[in-house]
Amino acid sequence: MTEAAMNIEMQVLVGLQVLLVVALLSLVVVYLRNMKKQQVGLTKSFGKGFFIGLVTDFGDTIGIGSFATTTTLFKLTNYMDDDRKLPGTMNAAHAIPVFVEALFFLTSVKIELMTLIPMTLAAVTGATIGTRLTANWPTRKIQHALSIALTIAALFMLIKLLANPGQTDSMAVHGLHGWLLVLGLVVNFGLGVLMTIGLGNYTPELIFFSLVGVNPLIAFPVMMMDAAMIMFTATLNFVRTGRVEWRGLPGLVVGGVIGVIIAAKFVTGINITVLSYFIVLIALWTAFGLYRESKKPELRH
Repeated sequence: MTEAAMNIEMQVLVGLQVLLVVALLSLVVVYLRNMKKQQVGLTKSFGKGFFIGLVTDFGDTIGIGSFATTTTLFKLTNYMDDDRKLPGTMNAAHAIPVFVEALFFLTSVKIELMTLIPMTLAAVTGATIGTRLTANWPTRKIQHALSIALTIAALFMLIKLLANPGQTDSMAVHGLHGWLLVLGLVVNFGLGVLMTIGLGNYTPELIFFSLVGVNPLIAFPVMMMDAAMIMFTATLNFVRTGRVEWRGLPGLVVGGVIGVIIAAKFVTGINITVLSYFIVLIALWTAFGLYRESKKPELRH
């Protein structure tokens, strides 16, 4: 890469970081204004929120996701008084920690911008269109199909790992090119669509990057950027329609940010082979969760 190209890449990277910081600070302003308007104190239920945020965003940063664990802890701690505010509260609580995740992985993991930017745009486009596309989709059937697909992908990845123990060739590959990039755009567009019916993008992206032979760590900045951009828009919509529980939200956010910082150091320092086996476990666990959800009554959109 020429010096001029490196300078352009650095400028784009700085621009993305500035965009993330501006979006993060704008959410802080929105939260403070609404809490003042609702006359909710910053310290109310702070401890409970802090614990939930710390645990769930730690898990989110290592690729497990946060929505399922947040829902579980909300129920165990009787956090929510109105379940209709659950989606909005989760988006508002995790949006800022996800921005911190994106900032961290954007600077600590080497990834080609011609992979990061197109794939992020593909996911955001999918999420934008998906709101209308998925209105009448059979969510439970899709969950069942995805649970099978994730299981097969995880087993295929496990076989690949066992057949090539200690293989580290992928460590030198930091982006997608040619038809693999096209495939990646299609995959991310589809994941963006599926995110509108509550299906996560983390595990599928981790599996995808691992199977196509690139460093699985580069999945982290991609999936965090996807989530950050999509959650930003979703959060503003939930706030505007009054579907956020403000009590305890500062604790959720602060605990979440600290959980991100702790977990991010863990992820970037982990051995690549260990990370690959960990991704297999996450995929199988996610597949089990999707299968279990698919057996529940169909959701009404």
